[in-house]
Amino acid sequence: MNPVDAIFYIAILIMSVVIHEVSHGFMAEYFGDKTARYAGRLTMNPIKHIDLFGSIILPGLLVITNAPFLLGWAKPVPYNPNNLSNLKWGTVAVASAGILANVFIAIIFGTLIRFSFVLGLPSEFNTIASTIVIMNLALALFNLVPIPPLDGSKILFSFLPRSFAPLMALLEQYAFIFIIIFIVYFSKFLAPVLFYSFRLLTGFELGF
Repeated sequence: MNPVDAIFYIAILIMSVVIHEVSHGFMAEYFGDKTARYAGRLTMNPIKHIDLFGSIILPGLLVITNAPFLLGWAKPVPYNPNNLSNLKWGTVAVASAGILANVFIAIIFGTLIRFSFVLGLPSEFNTIASTIVIMNLALALFNLVPIPPLDGSKILFSFLPRSFAPLMALLEQYAFIFIIIFIVYFSKFLAPVLFYSFRLLTGFELGF
C-alpha cells in the first residue's frame, strides 16, 4: 500500500474514533456529568484525542503489513458515572452513544452510495464513502463486544445483577488478554455481520 492510501485510511479511522469518543462525552453531559467538557474533550480537534500508539503507531503498522483488519482507538473521553442523573440508564446511554454515532455515519454514507447514480456522484466518491461505511460499521460491531473497556461490557453489566461484579472485575483485570484472544480467534465471526450490514446500507456487495 502506498503512503497516500495509508494516510487516507488512518485519517478516516482517527476521525471515526474521535466522533465515537466525543459522542460519549456529549451524552454524559446530557445526563449531568461535565467531566469531558472540563477536560476540554468535547471537541472534534483530533489532537485532543489522539493516542500515539492506538491512533497512529498500531494502525500504521497494520496498514504497512497489509493486515486483514485495521484496529485503533483514541484516548477515552473521561466521565464520572457518579455524576450521572441516572446511573443505570445514564451508563447505558453513554456507552451506546459512541456505537450509535458510528452507525449513524455508516447510514449517511451508505445511503449516499445507494443513490450515487441518481445523484450523479463520481465513482471515486463511492470508493471513499465505502471505506467510511466499512470502518464505522466495524467500530460499532467491535465496540459491542462485552469485554472491558469496550462499550458492550458497560451495556451488558448495567443490566446484570450485582452478583456479576466479580466477573466484571476479572474481565477488567485481564482485558487486554481477552481482547487479543477475541481478535485472533473470534473476530472472524463479525465479518458476515459486517458484509451483510454493508450490503443492507449500500445495496452493493463489499468490494464492489
